[in-house]
Amino acid sequence: MPDFSTTTKVAEIARRNGRLTDGERFVPEETPVAFSYLGSTHAVMMATPADLEDFAVGFSLTEGIIDDPGEIETIEVVAEDRGIDVQIRLADVQNDALTARRRHMAGPVGCGLCGIESIEQAVRVTPSVRSSTLTLSEDEVAEAVRLLNGQQPLHMVTRAVHGAGFYVPGTGLIAVREDVGRHNALDKLVGAARRAGHAGSTGAVVVTSRVSVEMVQKTAIIGSPFIIAISAPTALAIRTAEEAGMTLIALVRGEEFEIFTGAERIVSGAGRRMGNA
Repeated sequence: MPDFSTTTKVAEIARRNGRLTDGERFVPEETPVAFSYLGSTHAVMMATPADLEDFAVGFSLTEGIIDDPGEIETIEVVAEDRGIDVQIRLADVQNDALTARRRHMAGPVGCGLCGIESIEQAVRVTPSVRSSTLTLSEDEVAEAVRLLNGQQPLHMVTRAVHGAGFYVPGTGLIAVREDVGRHNALDKLVGAARRAGHAGSTGAVVVTSRVSVEMVQKTAIIGSPFIIAISAPTALAIRTAEEAGMTLIALVRGEEFEIFTGAERIVSGAGRRMGNA
């Protein structure tokens, strides 16, 4: 796979201690990344040009194009003049399914739903994770975010990208991925975790961004009953998580956090489930 730069050093003028001084800093690269199936483009995302095979697998999974990474035969990353084309070859049966449901979309980093063709696609049915028996302690919720904060090398350099991690109780973070787009970071994480053989049902998705409805949908699609975030959720994300039986925790600050749905999965230090006092 070609080696792409993820950062660029740029000149700046900074105000420090009441004075303007010349300086330099690193900023993240933002590149058009196209996903091509059947020889034509299915989606174009503005993304950080790293972990592109994970991105391809995760996007294919969370968009419902495949159900298992094994349904992808090959992934070829091709550098073009103004972007990157990720060419994904599927098994024949998946090609037939994709042809039947094909849609084109363009997803800027601030959106993720841009370009879809109907309201129904925007409010697609979210899989239920209500039957999951996975629980986390209050300490594990705090630990998941603390670990994620310490495993984002690109963010440490640029202060300009999102992070997503997969936390397994008793093990810790088994994968972390970063991107200028929050949806992209989550898709990359999904691909990394599934390629490594980790089922979504075994752990929690942890993100540095706000929780939008699509973040909840992607988490449910991989079977995880938890999404934990540093920032706040939207109202639709909360309603969607509730309907899916997902535990949504946000605004994690050290040992403090807020539970918006599924409080019964959180076990206190004394072994008491939240919401069952």
